[in-house]
Amino acid sequence: MAEIFYVGVDVGTASVRAALVTREGLLKSTAQEPIGIWEPESDHYVQSSTEIWEKCCTVVKKVTHGVEKSQIRGIGFDATCSLVVLDQSFQPVPVSQSGDPQRNVVMWMDHRATEQADRITKNGHRVLSRVGGVMSPEMQPPKLLWLKENLNESCWNKASHFFDLPDFLSWKASGSLTRSLCTLVCKWTYCPPEGWDASFWTSIGLDDLLENNFSKIGSVTSPPGSPLGDGLTQEAAADLGLDPGTAVGASLIDAHAGGLGVIGADVKGFHLPCEGQPITARMALICGTSTCHMAISEQPLFVPGVWGPYLSAMVPGLWLNEGGQSVTGRLIDHMVKGHTAYTQLQEQVQQRLPFAGENIYSYLNNHLSSMANSCSAVDLLGSSLHVWPDFHGNRSPLADPTLKGMVVGLSLSQTLDDLALLYLATMQALALGTLHILEAMKEAGHEIRTLFLCGGLSKNNLFVQIHANATGLPVVLPDQTEAVLVGAAVLGACASRHYSSIQEAMEKMAKVGKVIQPDREVQSFYERKYKVFLRLLAHQRECQALMSQR
Repeated sequence: MAEIFYVGVDVGTASVRAALVTREGLLKSTAQEPIGIWEPESDHYVQSSTEIWEKCCTVVKKVTHGVEKSQIRGIGFDATCSLVVLDQSFQPVPVSQSGDPQRNVVMWMDHRATEQADRITKNGHRVLSRVGGVMSPEMQPPKLLWLKENLNESCWNKASHFFDLPDFLSWKASGSLTRSLCTLVCKWTYCPPEGWDASFWTSIGLDDLLENNFSKIGSVTSPPGSPLGDGLTQEAAADLGLDPGTAVGASLIDAHAGGLGVIGADVKGFHLPCEGQPITARMALICGTSTCHMAISEQPLFVPGVWGPYLSAMVPGLWLNEGGQSVTGRLIDHMVKGHTAYTQLQEQVQQRLPFAGENIYSYLNNHLSSMANSCSAVDLLGSSLHVWPDFHGNRSPLADPTLKGMVVGLSLSQTLDDLALLYLATMQALALGTLHILEAMKEAGHEIRTLFLCGGLSKNNLFVQIHANATGLPVVLPDQTEAVLVGAAVLGACASRHYSSIQEAMEKMAKVGKVIQPDREVQSFYERKYKVFLRLLAHQRECQALMSQR
């Protein structure tokens, strides 16, 4: 009997990836293509949905090359929670002053709508209770309001379809306008089973979205992994190189796909504190350009400054709380590449490449180890350098996009050692930011005992170990390093009906790869460093208050 496969497609911030995945969750092949990002103005980030779909087709053809089409039973898509705008004929509509219709995607990290988000927050509508009490500029209502107020003629009046990017991809594949509960609940204020709250959209000046039963933003919804339409349309099948009718699963936001790819794994025999406990004892961290912190519960838990609770947004029937850090991998890159010694670092790595196969971060990890005494932990090198990591605002648990980054403890020295220490302090700050989110969730009723990490930063051993050390919790890494792609493939598997539920597919396709235990020898160090971390916040707010005085 021929082996059965599913395809998972992941559209990240700067690239499109695909994987051919077995029924057991093993990756047989992967492919990746870059996608363009334009920054027409400060804090404005845009992309092209046409280019994104073309790259999706390219990577799917690559991973399925040499495989019989009949062996591929389902396809699932995940993507960043970016906003796609199309007209009545499903053609792109420009989202920038340039008027280029191909640039029709407002990216997730676009903060042009900060002022609109503030107004929505001050409006105080009841839907805000499900987003931690504060509307983020990374959600879709403020972005929609910005488009109406700033591009009324060139965009708003021409637009007939507003998609979250994951839903755009599933529509392109299946022709179905059904939206995923993941996107609408997490980023658009939709609340099942009641649905849209018309009074919210009216109160913020977007009552025109109520027309035709909310057809512009989605009239029909389904849980992630539900089969859409009749599967791949003839046109999409030709584009992707697959059979028409191949099952298409309702999509997920990329971070939530990562959650599916790790959080449901069978942990028997690994001696973890979450063993024998419900899945609610676990938190998934999807760490890449930014980091999302996914915790689920059987009953709705309201966490100030943390998004949710969202019903069935990731795992059907369970409530999701979603914390996050707006920049993590991007912040590490910013700190390292902006340092005077970065050129020296590149030269050192180039000299070692033929022998060690190192990148700049593995080199820095080794350099830090050599700086530490053999009898002391690398962590302790960060005792006199402290970072507040909100260089792009705070998503959770403060929900304050106005916060800025801070570095305390700098000297005039600009050596490679100094660069390594700044890199270390930045990773420690990000881990303490995770602890900050965990503390808020714990106070609201979550009982998280184990962290499950995936994404690009989970491949950085020091980043992972610091997270275990700073939080005091064991960290589980997936057997398949591309867990987000496994999560996307889970959607295709569910849509094909080969698994009866998301829960069954997660347990069968997600597997534990490695467990990292916290180093108890540095526990008191991180307790002290966390106190410094919180004082940095207090100091920044005191400075803001002083400078705002007339």
